[in-house]
Amino acid sequence: MSSVLDSAPPRFSVEDAARIAAELFGLQATASALGSERDQAFLLDDGETGGVLKISNSGEDGAALDLEEAAIAHIAAVDADLPVARPLAPRAAFDGHQVRLFERRHGLKAGPELEDSAVRGLAETHARVCLALRSFFHPAAGRELLWNIRATPELRPLLAEIEEPGRRALVERTLDRYDERVRPRWERLRAQVAHGDFNLDNLFVDERGRVTGILDFGDCCHTALAADVAIALASILRGRPVDDSFRVARIALDGFASRLPLEELELELLGDLVAARLAAIVSISAWRSRRFPENTAYIEAWDEDSWRLLEFLDGLAPEETANELGARPPRTATQELARRREDAFGGLLTPLTYRRPVHAVRAEGVWIYEPDGHRLLDAYNNVPVVGHCHPRVAEAIVRQTRLAATNARYLAQPLVDLAERLLATFPPEAALDTVLLVNSGSEANDLAWRLATGTTGRDGAIVTEHAYHGVTAASTALSPEDWPERTSPGSIARIPPPGSGCDLESALAGALEELDGGLAATFLDGSLMSDGIHVPETAELRLLVERTHAAGGLYVADEVQAGHGRLGPELWSFARHGVAPDVVTLGKPMGNGYPVAAVVTRRELSERFPYAGRTFSTFGGNPVAASAALAVLDVLEDERLPQRAAQVGKRLRAAIVDLGKGDIVEVRGRGILAGVQLSSGELAGTVAEKLRENGILVGRTGKDGDVLKVRPPLVFEDEHVELLVRALDLLL
Repeated sequence: MSSVLDSAPPRFSVEDAARIAAELFGLQATASALGSERDQAFLLDDGETGGVLKISNSGEDGAALDLEEAAIAHIAAVDADLPVARPLAPRAAFDGHQVRLFERRHGLKAGPELEDSAVRGLAETHARVCLALRSFFHPAAGRELLWNIRATPELRPLLAEIEEPGRRALVERTLDRYDERVRPRWERLRAQVAHGDFNLDNLFVDERGRVTGILDFGDCCHTALAADVAIALASILRGRPVDDSFRVARIALDGFASRLPLEELELELLGDLVAARLAAIVSISAWRSRRFPENTAYIEAWDEDSWRLLEFLDGLAPEETANELGARPPRTATQELARRREDAFGGLLTPLTYRRPVHAVRAEGVWIYEPDGHRLLDAYNNVPVVGHCHPRVAEAIVRQTRLAATNARYLAQPLVDLAERLLATFPPEAALDTVLLVNSGSEANDLAWRLATGTTGRDGAIVTEHAYHGVTAASTALSPEDWPERTSPGSIARIPPPGSGCDLESALAGALEELDGGLAATFLDGSLMSDGIHVPETAELRLLVERTHAAGGLYVADEVQAGHGRLGPELWSFARHGVAPDVVTLGKPMGNGYPVAAVVTRRELSERFPYAGRTFSTFGGNPVAASAALAVLDVLEDERLPQRAAQVGKRLRAAIVDLGKGDIVEVRGRGILAGVQLSSGELAGTVAEKLRENGILVGRTGKDGDVLKVRPPLVFEDEHVELLVRALDLLL
């Protein structure tokens, strides 16, 4: 047990305090008593600045006082605007007690009447204190202190002092909950030296509730950061209606997180830590009131409010409390979640990919994890191009989100940096010099189509036979894959995919003849993904561009699926062919999961566009999206992913060919992309489903659905190739 709590508080009169201030510090003042639990504090009024005299408990360790003073000095040096009460003179000794003189802070005592804005501001100030102390340490910070939530198990001997059996049982349940949920995970919580008692009794505020004074570092110690947050929350919530507790707590946590976000484990255990703090308040109060009845009024000031809040938390499941305080909600069972999805979205949303749905709860690199911890090798998703949840991309998003998320009508450096960075990646001969940032590949292709029709005055398009270019009205019209009954919605002519062995010259001649209204643009997905994945010859693409230009149309290179090194080692698929597109559209992998896309074109085209100078997308190119896209480009370059992935992809396709399976008709692709054409769509569907059951995700493509689509993140390695090829070998 901590001796400072077991020792009687000092018992000096106000006259004694005035005399001590004069003798030790030369301050001639009148004294008035301030409340204190284990020490004595007096307000000194000398008609000028005055001060606060603090006479420590005789059981107080001198090293602990050194800790307090050093912590205050450190905060003042790191964040000088924090209103901590600083010592005005070196401490002195008097009659067996350590005596200190602190500056007087002015303000009002805070209480449960604080408005929401004040609660948020108070918590933000608390976070600043924690940030200031995170680089501080002192040998005495590891002292044993019963008020430290880490010492919660040591409260059990005090429970006999709680007379009412029901309340005693309530505290016992709280301690059991701590032992079950917190104690085994305490060492995983972030820890530092903290104030230790950042509660309303130790704060002054102004008329608007802003903190003007931070007092009493007497419980300063090394503890879990979340425990210090829990102490502040318990104080903020006491005295309020319990049914408003979580709302107010969330506002406080918003304020704290604006400076110092909490981690998932901290949020998960925060409710248990608040309950532990309340248990400490009522247990220590009962024990000390029995020993020092003359100080009972101060000791028990918050007892009833603490009991009410403790009873409220006791009535909730720990998971429910954690969810209310911002932890991730409990996971819904897969089938129940699928049912809710169907009820909420109906038949308009595309069906789930597999008969047994992939229930993704987290992902990392090339792996997706399901609720039971089972992991799936992701050889399907092309959005996380640098790997699921790449830390650099995630951090770029978080950092910029904390700074600002505005729109392209305001100046923001990430937008300009991204546009310039993108332009620098395109071949000089393409003469692309203008960028417009948007939200998605669909929006990019929609805008490219508007630009083409606006600058040419025509409305005809050429696309490949089973192409996909997006989900907007315009881009869906350019996507035969999505046409109902596969009927053309207008002036759209189709050609077989280059690289499929077709007579492209004849196909182009027929398509151009079909377009009575003239050609506005030819759209080509460089990966020919929806057509079954083909690899066109350079001569074919040059012919396509030449015929498009001869007909007065624009050539749009759709790099939404092919770009960002998918068909590397070049960043853009058209680059290796030496062609010069009029427009390039980017999307999907551009933000590694964050929605961002772009249209890249030539200035002379963009300025002929009827909507030049007025085209705008509210979220297109916002600084957060731009920061994500910049991070993706950085990772692609630093980790040399396009080059590495091209070699891995080459080995992948060769290994599948080497299987020598009769049901494999052809293996096509380039870079880290493989299209494995099987003997039937039915077989391809069966194989894809069985691969999923074996922990590997691939897709299907092609107009007959007979091509396995293997397009993993670029961080796919040879070991992952071996897993996929081995599983495919067994299934075929």
